[in-house]
Amino acid sequence: MQFAPSYVERPPMTAEEEAYNFLLDAICGGRLRKGDRLIAEDIASEIGMSRMPVREAFRRLDAQGLVTLRPNRGAIVSGLDIDELHEVFEMRSVLEGLAIRVAVARIGERQFAALERLLDEMDDYREESAEWVSRHRAFHEYLCSLSGRPRLLKQISALYSLIEAPMRLWLQHVEKPLSARQEHAVILDAIRTGDADKAEAVVRAHIEGTVPELIQFLQSKK
Repeated sequence: MQFAPSYVERPPMTAEEEAYNFLLDAICGGRLRKGDRLIAEDIASEIGMSRMPVREAFRRLDAQGLVTLRPNRGAIVSGLDIDELHEVFEMRSVLEGLAIRVAVARIGERQFAALERLLDEMDDYREESAEWVSRHRAFHEYLCSLSGRPRLLKQISALYSLIEAPMRLWLQHVEKPLSARQEHAVILDAIRTGDADKAEAVVRAHIEGTVPELIQFLQSKK
């Protein structure tokens, strides 16, 4: 979820954007899994549109690494192997660290209040893993958006799309305490110090700390 100023009127959604959002939600939500075949005609019929916007959505998802296009055979849902998962988290760590470094000087009490509200929402859904992951993503993306670097945020959001499905799967099956307040208060405390180096280090440690348990779970599912 990205946070646009309330005074900005969003343009109507195009058919391609609608198809893209439909597929992205299905992949991130786990309704479409690795290896599932995507047929443009079937998806277009389900959404109620022509095939062309769906095919354009396939190309966009292919560029993000979420699907693999096959000439004359539609597309299949891609998945990350362990090395690729490591790479995505490494990239997230670096890019979010940069975003927070830039954002530190821009965050005031109004922004802190919004971040606290997002943490409240995470706590509200601590027993519902899918909703918790969505709120977790909203917290991180809003925090990164405070850097004022839209291209950087776009890259971070694309990385989140790659890992959201395995994150949801993981949190559905493990007995992991979803304590947003404990895990993320440290980030806000670091930002409040105004020390950009410290804030960046805390965010990077937070992201990288997720990797071992997530990979151990995914390996156990094979």
